[in-house]
Amino acid sequence: MASARAALLLRRQCLGAAAANPYLFSGHGLRYRKLEVILTTTIDKLGKAGEVVKVAPGHFRNHLMPKMLAVPNMDKFAILIREQRKLYQREEEVVKEVTKEDDDARLQEERLKQYQTAAKRLDNALLVLRRFISTGNELRTPVTKDEIVSEVARQLNINIHPDNLHLQSPLVSLGEFELPLRLPQDIPRPEGKLQWTLNVKIRRK
Repeated sequence: MASARAALLLRRQCLGAAAANPYLFSGHGLRYRKLEVILTTTIDKLGKAGEVVKVAPGHFRNHLMPKMLAVPNMDKFAILIREQRKLYQREEEVVKEVTKEDDDARLQEERLKQYQTAAKRLDNALLVLRRFISTGNELRTPVTKDEIVSEVARQLNINIHPDNLHLQSPLVSLGEFELPLRLPQDIPRPEGKLQWTLNVKIRRK
């Protein structure tokens, strides 16, 4: 309420001063005379709020003053502007236009973070499969790449493409295996390792 009353008071006094100030209306025939005014708000290519600038009388009379963008450079208005700025004092927000390139870069960065998070989970996880054996440690049915990919989705809740898993031939025996993962080169490798891996353990059923 106090700020609204201050703004209303400022507008009334400004209009009253404009009517009484001959300089505001004596510039009709003087094209090059400039008026000193105090900006009430930041105007692009003109100045910041609170600054004293020089403008054409017509521009002030027809545009700046009706919209309360500026007031005459008088002591009483300077005091009112200072008090009003204390009420409304806040940093001006800079709005940056988001281009298609910025949007694409943001999406690519988010996708890379998702890849990296999934890769860390795969590298730290242990995928356990159970199999019947025939003789020794040999499995009755080998473990294929497609089955491992399916179990990764079921057990770890991570979807990977078969091409992301390097498995030259199916696994045919019990034991623990470290299978290399083929992931985008943009993903940093884990510290102390040459590449991302998936740990698979095949146990007796």
